[in-house]
Amino acid sequence: MGEANEFWIIANIYKNAVDYYFIAKYQRKFAQLFIMIVKKTLTKEQAYQKLKHYCAYQDRCHSEVKTKAYLLGMRKTDVEELTSRLIEEGCLHEERFARSFAGGKFRMKQWGRNKIRAWLKKKQVSSYCIAAALDEIDDSKYKETLHKLAVKKWNSIKGAGTNLFIKMTKTRDFLILKGYEPGLIANEIKALAEKQKGAG
Repeated sequence: MGEANEFWIIANIYKNAVDYYFIAKYQRKFAQLFIMIVKKTLTKEQAYQKLKHYCAYQDRCHSEVKTKAYLLGMRKTDVEELTSRLIEEGCLHEERFARSFAGGKFRMKQWGRNKIRAWLKKKQVSSYCIAAALDEIDDSKYKETLHKLAVKKWNSIKGAGTNLFIKMTKTRDFLILKGYEPGLIANEIKALAEKQKGAG
């Protein structure tokens, strides 16, 4: 197999996880990696045991498991068969993964629903599982977290030249990057602006 073909196989494996520019830049290294993988190809049962352990360590989505299977040297038909087997035996459960991912990102990193949704889509999680995962986030805690983030960011914007418009813009941009909905953000900023005007 030529180096160019090896490169595109690797590119296909990583198409949703790695930037194509990065792959092109390191074409030879990826080709060498592929050759190394092929030389260490496992039997289907050996690959299954490794994938089972991979899923037991933490919840995984289907795309992660398939990528891992390809890296173990499995062919497409084997990858699909192994994935189905893991699902049937309860080792691989995408809704469980989505719920765990959403809950963890909200609790640990205070991500909003939009950012969580975008990352789950990037991992090719189904719309049904994404919706189920987002429904798990308690609405009152969600709004409370948004409020705390807004207040903290608002109060951190200081210095010469700082005015109400600057505080509103920077706070809004920060909360959008965190993944919160524009409507909820607008309500928070309005309340903070009115409070500052009243204090002034």
